Parts: sequence; structure tokens; C-alpha cells
Amino acid sequence: MKRSTSIPAPPPDAAHVKPAMPCGAAEPAEDRNFVTALARGMELLRAFGPHDDYLGNAELSRRTGIPRPTVSRLTFTLASLGYLAYIESLEKYRLGQGAMVLGHRYISGAGIREIAQPLMQSLAFATDCTVALAMPDRHAMVYLESCQPRGALVIRLAPGARLPMATSAMGRAWLAGLDDAHREAALAELERHYGTRWAPVRGKIDRSLRDHARRGFCVAHAEWDRTVSGAAAPLRLEGSGEVLALNIGGAAARLSPEILEGNLGPRIRELAQTLQARLWQAGAGQQGSTRTAPATPDAREAN
Repeated sequence: MKRSTSIPAPPPDAAHVKPAMPCGAAEPAEDRNFVTALARGMELLRAFGPHDDYLGNAELSRRTGIPRPTVSRLTFTLASLGYLAYIESLEKYRLGQGAMVLGHRYISGAGIREIAQPLMQSLAFATDCTVALAMPDRHAMVYLESCQPRGALVIRLAPGARLPMATSAMGRAWLAGLDDAHREAALAELERHYGTRWAPVRGKIDRSLRDHARRGFCVAHAEWDRTVSGAAAPLRLEGSGEVLALNIGGAAARLSPEILEGNLGPRIRELAQTLQARLWQAGAGQQGSTRTAPATPDAREAN
């Protein structure tokens, strides 16, 4: 009989706190084109976590640091536009269809889901591990797609789940996939976020970056959660400069560092390379479509 391993809430670095600017973004004061009202509205949408069905104005104000009167005006506007839905009996809001449509359009517009899902599912079945595709959001990685195995021990992390960027394999793989300038900006933002806790975290990130340069993938064994281990590789979207991350993982009790490094790491690297090649081919015939960059030399040499 299949058993599901429940995952506790992520540690503080993935929790809701008063948000900083996205990694590498300019501060509002540095750019006169920055529209503060629009940014605040987007912060309210970001405040909804994967387990938040309903949030009221008071909670939204606490999570975002936006004054409650301003939150009230913003939630009214977002509800009027369909990005939030107001539940009168609870006097709270939930994400509306407009917000959901934006997420689905991102995935389908890039052509990723249709190509990636069969490959990810095949690897999940072959390894009895969860295989996921994720993108960055603040200091976390957010699952866009998750494929589950048939095995007896399954870790359920559905789309929308958030993992800390700095201590997860997929977060480190995302950092490894950035160019130097964007990586330094992202690391600077993480340093501001972690404060005095940063030095040991940075040390492990640097080790993962060296590992990626040598073998094309990153690993994390029982780090962001002591029950979970995984390996990950970056997926670079050519043209837009975006980077996603592919992850394979499961229970730390059965995924030793040796298994991660000798088996699962090379397999997730190969999946990333295959997916990049197929996305490139799919986008080559479509003017203006999102394409992926070829595999980097270090990843090719790792084969």
C-alpha cells in the first residue's frame, strides 16, 4: 500500500516575511519608471502560500508590510479584476481565476509543460522519486510541475510548493544556471535576507557551484528538511535570460549522498539536457518563441 511522507512547513527562509525586492531588481528609488501601486498589488498576490486558502486584509497587511487601508483598496481592485475572489461569509479573499490563468499561461506559453511532463514522469517512474520543475520567487523556489512515482514511499510536494533557495538542491542549481552578474545580485539579496546566518549557508552554496561546474548538477542531502534529499540541474531559457531548475528527490533515509551523486544527479542532468534540446527544436520554427540555450561545456564534459 502506498504511503505518503508528509513534509513539514519550510524553515524561516521560505516563510512569509516582509518581502524584499526580487533578486537583482532595482530598488524603487533607483528607477523613476517603477510603479509602487502596481508593485504593492503584486505583493498581495505573492502573499498567498500553497496552504493559504483564505486571507483577510489584516493578515495580508502583516505579511506584506503594506498599511491596512492601502491593502483594503488594493484587494478591492484585485477582486474587481478577477485576480482575487472575496468570500463574504468569511470576510476574506482567495486567489481568483485571473491569477491562476497567468500561471498557466506562463507554462503553456513557453511550451515547457507539454514537452517536459512526459520526460519528467518517465524518470519519476524509473527511479521511484519525485521529479519537479521550479522557478525562483524571492528567496524560495516554487514548484511549477511535479511528477510522482508509483513506489511505496512518496513525498508529496505539489505545484505551488515552496522550497528555500539557498539550502535546496534546486535552488542551488538555479543559482548555478545564472550568468555571473545575475548570480552575484541574487547572492547579495540572499545575504541581506540571512544576515548573520549567511556565512555557513554561503559556504555550502559555493561548494554546490563548484560541483555544478565539475559535473553539471547540485545535491542537497537532508539540508532544508532532514527527511528530504535531492539532486537538481538548471534549465536555461534562451532569449529571455530566464533560468528554471529540475529536481529529483525523495526520502533522505533511502537517498544517500552516494545515490544522489552516482545515480540521480547524472540522470537529472541528462533530463535537463534532453529537455533543453527538445525545447530548442520546438522553438526553432516559431518566430519569437522561447527557446533554450545549448548545454554548457561543463555539463557536456560531465557526461
